[in-house]
Amino acid sequence: MSHLSILPTVLRDEQLLAHSLESLGHRPHWDGVITTPIGAEPVRLHLQLPSGQRLGWRQEGANGHLVLVADLERLSHDITVQQLLSKLTRAYAVREALQAAQSCPGAVVSQLG
Repeated sequence: MSHLSILPTVLRDEQLLAHSLESLGHRPHWDGVITTPIGAEPVRLHLQLPSGQRLGWRQEGANGHLVLVADLERLSHDITVQQLLSKLTRAYAVREALQAAQSCPGAVVSQLG
């Protein structure tokens, strides 16, 4: 049974998220809808994995966090998606730290590809 789920994340910046996904070899798409047999949710950024899984993110609430929109039932059985989300969180954190360091006066920071 499918479950359309919306999960809070620590991610806030859509551009950093898109660049992080690209650095992991994925091609994110802007604007769309994540649909399961029980519902549909509009998303700002989304991608389809080789397994057919679709993941999406959108801004939520006043705190500006991005939420993950996905079919939680299918996600829970796919170890590759769990690994992707772990790698994505690390890649995003590195980019966020580099971005913050660049704003420091006198900082010399190497760019990521």
